[in-house]
Amino acid sequence: MLAKLNQQAAVAGAAALRKHTHFLFILPFARELSRAWPASDVLATLLARRKMKAGELGKSPVSGNLKDGALASWIMLEPKKTVFEAQAAVRGALQSLLAENPSEIALVVCGDESQRRRAAQLAVYCAWVNGVALPERKKKPARKPLKAIHLYGHRDKDGFAAQRARAEGNVLCRELTMLPPNELNPATYRECIKQLAKEHGWRREEYDYARLKKMGAGAFCAVAQGSESRDAAIVHLTYTHPRATQHVALVGKGICYDTGGHNLKPARYMHGMHEDMNGSAVALGTLLAATRMKLPINIDCWLAISRNDISPRAYHQNEVVRALNGTTIEVMHTDAEGRMVLADTLTLAARGKPDLIVDYATLTGSMHVALGDRYSGIFATSDELAAQAVAAGRAAGERVCAFPQDDDYDSALDSKIADVKQCTLDGEADHILATRLLKRFVGATPWIHVDLSAHSSKGGLGAVASDATGFGVGWTLELLDSRRI
Repeated sequence: MLAKLNQQAAVAGAAALRKHTHFLFILPFARELSRAWPASDVLATLLARRKMKAGELGKSPVSGNLKDGALASWIMLEPKKTVFEAQAAVRGALQSLLAENPSEIALVVCGDESQRRRAAQLAVYCAWVNGVALPERKKKPARKPLKAIHLYGHRDKDGFAAQRARAEGNVLCRELTMLPPNELNPATYRECIKQLAKEHGWRREEYDYARLKKMGAGAFCAVAQGSESRDAAIVHLTYTHPRATQHVALVGKGICYDTGGHNLKPARYMHGMHEDMNGSAVALGTLLAATRMKLPINIDCWLAISRNDISPRAYHQNEVVRALNGTTIEVMHTDAEGRMVLADTLTLAARGKPDLIVDYATLTGSMHVALGDRYSGIFATSDELAAQAVAAGRAAGERVCAFPQDDDYDSALDSKIADVKQCTLDGEADHILATRLLKRFVGATPWIHVDLSAHSSKGGLGAVASDATGFGVGWTLELLDSRRI
């Protein structure tokens, strides 16, 4: 539940400054302080004590107490800052306030109308995504949720509906990703999705293991067969709009736990593998946000939900499996399960003939090696689509980097006994080779593959302060919105 928002078009006066206990002041960039800004005298004293110039607030926030004892934080927004940089600056200024677990917070934006609008959008969104209490299992939870946000200096007629929808989608993504694997397994995940579908009016269809086996989805079933409980499934959710201008399919990898299978991961690399379902959480979070925004787009959401367990029934190296579209795959490594479950899920998505397919997956370690955890990598079926994706990342503050996927990479996946190898054993350019494999299952449909190297970043990323970032929800919304123009 996001905090309730109260808006006041007027900048906070003396009465408002006495009313609240925690304030964030967002100022336009300036070399000198303006007396018109609330609590400017207090800020001047704090800057003098720290021997700082006013313009330095554009690089580092300052915190201190107002005359009545309220805790306040000040930040200046430099006009040349990127969206990512501006989000990170606001998030940093909020942290000292939220660390005290306030039930309410006051946001005060200053400057001209355009400056106040931009500052308000950033501040409200950052307060919403960081003011929630995320899953933790302690006797005394470290965080209490923010109950109310009081905004002074700007009033949005829609109540920041777009920012609220994006925040709700981001929070859902992070909440699901952070759940421990004994709480979120394929069966409980499917039940959770069932409840979400009922709540939001999505049409739902499940392709369980038995149905997929009968259909010939050998790639998905090869991974799912290793689990003791045959609770894996591909779940299809549908959102429609009466004035839809395009049809998009969102596909998410939902491996609730990844042991690596018979190619068992060592402890260091198995730790955190409950987050291997993050791609499906991004797709779900995006679907929720699009629904809240009532986007005029028809959306099919396909979630490949399974575990990659080790057992006598688990699939082995050297097996040859037949995917749903008839392609035979030589299994090279059982820890390359993500591309297996996605292969059949992408086939189903492509059969719906959407205008665009976007898939999300925590797919390869090589992408993390290439980019670290501050960007995610994308692959697109055209240069134009890749440019749209990169531009959407800049606009959303969720940065993506486009990678090549030229045809000659396919030679590395040549197999003597099947149509294609699942991967190679040397790992070279695995993020590219995984994409070349997946491309065989989308046909001629325009397609973007997102390798979510930024799904988790220690200390937070951009607007989000938690290690789990919810990366991808904001980017997708921006991409879909830009394609409607």
